[in-house]
Amino acid sequence: MDQSEFILAMTAIIMGGGIVITIITTVAKLVSRRHEPSALGSGTVAQIDERLARMEQAIDAMAVEVERISEGQRFTTKLLSDRQPERLGR
Repeated sequence: MDQSEFILAMTAIIMGGGIVITIITTVAKLVSRRHEPSALGSGTVAQIDERLARMEQAIDAMAVEVERISEGQRFTTKLLSDRQPERLGR
């Protein structure tokens, strides 16, 4: 067996081992997930309602902030467009 054949054989062994290990860990994760209780089933309806209410408040707050940002952009654009004719006139 010459050196190139040895390198090819070792590469094949290492790659094959990596693939086998990856498949085994993936299967183990899938099996362990099946035995865990689901996150949705562990909360009560009241907890889920509270969480949804907090999410709704956060989304409303973000919407207000995005509107403020867009208002600022419109104002800046208006200022810049009003300044442009002055530059062209000089």
